[in-house]
Amino acid sequence: MAKIDAFFKLMNEQGASDLHLVSGSQPILRVHGDMERIKYKALENDELKAMLYEIAPENKIKVFEETGDVDFAYEIPNLARYRANYFQQKWGVGAVFREIPSTILTAEQLGLPKVVTKLSMLHKGMVLVTGPTGSGKSTTLAAMMDYVNRNKKSHIITVEDPVEFVHKSQGCIVNHREVGVHTQGFKSALRGALREDPDIILVGEMRDLETIELALEAASTGHLVFGTLHTQSAAKTIDRVIDVFPAHQQSQIRTTLSESLKGVVAQNLFKRIDKKGRMAVLEILVVTPAVSNLIREGKTFQIPSAIQTGKKYGMQSLDDAILIALEEKKISPEDAYDKAIVKERFIQFLKTPPEFL
Repeated sequence: MAKIDAFFKLMNEQGASDLHLVSGSQPILRVHGDMERIKYKALENDELKAMLYEIAPENKIKVFEETGDVDFAYEIPNLARYRANYFQQKWGVGAVFREIPSTILTAEQLGLPKVVTKLSMLHKGMVLVTGPTGSGKSTTLAAMMDYVNRNKKSHIITVEDPVEFVHKSQGCIVNHREVGVHTQGFKSALRGALREDPDIILVGEMRDLETIELALEAASTGHLVFGTLHTQSAAKTIDRVIDVFPAHQQSQIRTTLSESLKGVVAQNLFKRIDKKGRMAVLEILVVTPAVSNLIREGKTFQIPSAIQTGKKYGMQSLDDAILIALEEKKISPEDAYDKAIVKERFIQFLKTPPEFL
């Protein structure tokens, strides 16, 4: 057993989502969103480096020493998988580990709205799951993939850096490809995927122009593509995709996106006050013909209004979803106000009104 595994076991016992190991500091766990120090001595650089290198593949150590950053996945059988990020900082090495449960929570267990599972069952197009870092995008996407895996007979290819949730083939054949291990990059994996008879392609992160372009191409040629972006709302997601492209291409991309995009699930995580844990609150955009026209005509500023009038299609705004969770006493007024888009709606629930500068 690797020395570092003791920290992972403690992490699992405490229900922590992340483990922070940094030279010159005590180990720290993130438990239900809060940072909590472990009763352990401050880690020295050489001690921590030896601990980290014990579990890292040789090629990843080489990349880390050359660049100062590296990502990979580490697994402890019968416990969990971990997404690891190593980095250099002022006092030496540092690392953050995100726990990826070995058991995938189902859409039913997460309480995902029916419209989200309907989006999972489409035959073609693009569905994006977005939100800030640490907002639970991977968990939601894994539940959607699990729903597909149980209810369809398709070929699913995932392209991730690193592979997070591992799906065992059920109704579907699932092939996981890890960037840097099974393929050189997202771009080459996506090009290859188009020749591998896929029905569904999951892109772990749509991080650059070429990856987004290839994902759009796959979605517009009869495949169902799932991807993630670090955006906070459906409208900002669409703007982000379009703005990645040079100005002379944006008109064409708006047209392509208006035809290919089928839905956006934008989410944020909230600390629960009714019980231990956190919950995801979702904004849901379904691309109806009316929404498609707004995208094509560059009127994304009207999308929040389209969401309000599209409730019969399962659409909901983030603020409306936050308000429901607040009224059900699942989240605090302070958290609701902090993460709301239109904060004025939530001032009335605060015990102490915010001080405006």
